[in-house]
Amino acid sequence: MADIKSKFLEVYSILKSELLNDSAFEFTDDSRQWVERMLDYNVPKGKLNRGLSVIDSYKLLKLGQELTDDEVFLACALGWCVEWLQAYFLVLDDIMDGSHTRRGQPCWFRLPNVGMIAANDGLILRNHIPRILKKHFKGKPYYADLLDLFNEVEFQTTHGQMIDLITTLVGEKELSKYSLPLHRRIVQYKTAYYSFYLPVACALLMFGENLDDHVNVKDVLIEMGVYFQVQDDYLDCFGDPEVIGKIGTDIEDFKCSWLVAKAIELCNDDQKKILYENYGKDNPACVAKVKELYEVLKLQDVYSEYEKSSYTRITNSIETHPRKEVQAVLKSFLAKIYKRQK
Repeated sequence: MADIKSKFLEVYSILKSELLNDSAFEFTDDSRQWVERMLDYNVPKGKLNRGLSVIDSYKLLKLGQELTDDEVFLACALGWCVEWLQAYFLVLDDIMDGSHTRRGQPCWFRLPNVGMIAANDGLILRNHIPRILKKHFKGKPYYADLLDLFNEVEFQTTHGQMIDLITTLVGEKELSKYSLPLHRRIVQYKTAYYSFYLPVACALLMFGENLDDHVNVKDVLIEMGVYFQVQDDYLDCFGDPEVIGKIGTDIEDFKCSWLVAKAIELCNDDQKKILYENYGKDNPACVAKVKELYEVLKLQDVYSEYEKSSYTRITNSIETHPRKEVQAVLKSFLAKIYKRQK
């Protein structure tokens, strides 16, 4: 695994160099330095799970056969396209949420001399993806399908973000509309498609598969994505900021998280009053009251039960797939996220 990660990071350097010398734009020294700094700060700093999953998935589809150097490079390049897409989403998401930290460092837009230039930087990140695909995949039989896949997933993710944002409009905070079905809808579109389906879909296309033949695979991966985001919501409140790399702000930000949707479902009238009076307020005392209510409702135990039942349900779905290599891909994904702490 260390060898794959090291190869993956080598490919990042190659792709970055190609983008910084793209003949479609006449770079000055200042602009080239800006883009290089922006890329290094935002693209390779995460866990890289999404990108590495493209390579892992492709290897599993090949049933353990040795990959050629070309296959390794192309799988890495596709993995980096997923990471570039993630960086684009995060740079803009942090601006929209007014976040302070990301991956254990200040958000890009919080840096001196960056500010709202970060909005354009996000667009640059997005525009790098078709440049990478054009250079390395044009002429491949699946090139058009790759472009379509990235466009489709971006469409789904931005619309999931929109649903998330309009539920927290300033002056229109209405906790009563929060529910588990609304939470699932946000998560499915905002997180599951690009974090879970996209890496596997990239590997399937590179392997020569038609994505229309793998709707059941998509369904299982979306379920995993929902489970992953519920974990994220849980860790935002109960996780250690030192471990997860950010300070959770879902309560202050009035987020439609799984925890608050579940709390609304379980609360009696008096508890609902406490929740309604304190949720979504940037006040440590109010946040503490919400967390105290979560403890009273035993949401940590409720979450443990949810995690166990989700794992069983997803595993059963995986085992109904007729192809062992596809089962292996899906089980590998599930193993990476089950009981994670960050």
